[in-house]
Amino acid sequence: MDYKNINTYNYDLDESLIAQMPIKKRDHSNLLVVNKNNGKLIDDKFYNIINYLNSNDILVFNNTKVIPSRIYGYKSDTNAKIEVLLLKELDKDIWECLVRPQKRVHISTVINFSEEFNMEVLEVLNEGIVHAKFNYKGIFMEHLDKLGAMPLPPYIHKKLEDKNRYNTVYAKIYGSSAAPTAGLHFTNELIDKIKEKGIKILYITLNVGLGTFRPVSEENITNHIMHKEYYEINKQVAA
Repeated sequence: MDYKNINTYNYDLDESLIAQMPIKKRDHSNLLVVNKNNGKLIDDKFYNIINYLNSNDILVFNNTKVIPSRIYGYKSDTNAKIEVLLLKELDKDIWECLVRPQKRVHISTVINFSEEFNMEVLEVLNEGIVHAKFNYKGIFMEHLDKLGAMPLPPYIHKKLEDKNRYNTVYAKIYGSSAAPTAGLHFTNELIDKIKEKGIKILYITLNVGLGTFRPVSEENITNHIMHKEYYEINKQVAA
């Protein structure tokens, strides 16, 4: 088997098996457990994950918080509709963004999202990426909360009614363009039970960025260039 060839990882997936809405209770999602000793597979529920953890274990959670980073606006000169996905803040009010369609966007292009919120393109890079300055009245995140949508994966077609469901219950530090999905299934109650068992929980910050959206286009996956992501680990966690 050629593990470097992208075609090795192809498989058929029935789209009807992809849940379009989150389960009512986060920790009632399915959990697949692999016995590392004999390879046996166990179908379980996520709330039983505590049964597979030992009292001397350490869990490391990513406390990044997803921003409603997908916004739609209109060019000030032609009124053409533009989709913008905020990727990361480079400086005060200056962001790296993914725009579609890129061919309509040039340096100095102004995209209006509302009467009090717009962006001006400062630099046009490759693959739909631009650097832009946001101009607004009031508080930046309040405009995003009002106008932005959560950047759901392309295989999710239904609108997310509750933005909080695309964040973990321990999300704290704004900066991600997508959720660290493995942590979405934890509830505060489950975390309390884990702590009561003597399991230590530590937090790091890794802002999920463009790399999670970009498909691997290289046939040899070792040639795929990953997008950089910001991370932060404090001294206590590193020790």
